[in-house]
Amino acid sequence: MAKYDRVYNFSAGPSTLPVEVLEKCRDQMMNYEGTGESVMEMSHRSAEFKKIIEDAEQNLRDLMNIPDNYYVLFLQGGGTLQFSMVPINLLTKSKKADYIVTGNWGKKAYQEACKFGDIRCVASSEDDNFSYIPKVTPEDIRDDVDYVYICWNNTVFGTHCNEMPNIGDHLLVADMSSCILSEEIDVSKFGLIYAGAQKNVAPAGVTIVIVRKDLVGHAPENTPIYLDYATHCKEGKVSMYNTPPCYSIYVAGEVFKYLKSIGGVAEMHRRDVEKAGKLYGYLDQSKLFKPSVAKEDRSLMNITFVTGDPELDKKFIAGAKERGMINLKGYRTVGGMRASTYNAMPMEGVEALVDYMKQFEDENK
Repeated sequence: MAKYDRVYNFSAGPSTLPVEVLEKCRDQMMNYEGTGESVMEMSHRSAEFKKIIEDAEQNLRDLMNIPDNYYVLFLQGGGTLQFSMVPINLLTKSKKADYIVTGNWGKKAYQEACKFGDIRCVASSEDDNFSYIPKVTPEDIRDDVDYVYICWNNTVFGTHCNEMPNIGDHLLVADMSSCILSEEIDVSKFGLIYAGAQKNVAPAGVTIVIVRKDLVGHAPENTPIYLDYATHCKEGKVSMYNTPPCYSIYVAGEVFKYLKSIGGVAEMHRRDVEKAGKLYGYLDQSKLFKPSVAKEDRSLMNITFVTGDPELDKKFIAGAKERGMINLKGYRTVGGMRASTYNAMPMEGVEALVDYMKQFEDENK
């Protein structure tokens, strides 16, 4: 591979970050705002870090219009730990939950939840390799479930919930790891939202949990202390029960400031639509490359496509790498290619990819 100062990184995660944020973090690496120390070295109990985490929370609240009756937590363990924390904390009445399984991460969350209660897969798109978002009606949901669960955007397959699932008045829990801050959502329509930060927000290490306050404090008495949301929600010590992932929180906070500076989530969504439209527009008229998912369920964040020839796919991926476009290989269960066009992917990266696809198609007719 040729050497580049900066490649276009289409990885599904950990993923690319805004250059402006990376440059600021670089400049503050050795001396954060005159403190004479790096955030990596800073006590999480210091006044300086207290301001970092409080500013990060407030800026996220501003960006997502998070109501006051929701906690915002910065936890560890990735989205995977939430597969357990959600049922432990929310299976509080009937001990029942219905899962809409839209991809492999939703399937893993369902399998984990089955350890803690009466869990039902109410709908799944596994019959067609998760190439669409399954639909439900309120009648499909059991009347007494404690919550309904869905993964909002599926990195592996390139699908996305482009409308609210029709579940009536039931409590909705959503994994938004790979689409948070890419679209405006009404947080009040969810009981809990969580997101691993390594897609759109920060380096791996911090997980954002947005949970309605009345849902906290009902975990069983034998719940391990870290797995109880109430542990992390104590007044004046939110997200500070133990040493949090300080540097990832700091970077997340800088990303939140950056998003506010460009016009917030609405402007970011406009850019994401434009980027995805450029790539999907080419795919829809290409005679060589084909998109992998149903048109109405396409993701703006993870765009999957194939040539139909695994050897040709490999040739394309290798050629892209030589041209400074990396991590385009599709997930092992899907194959083909996957271009993750997260918030920080510049339009120039998508344009470079489309230009190469046109060239590749001309050369491989």
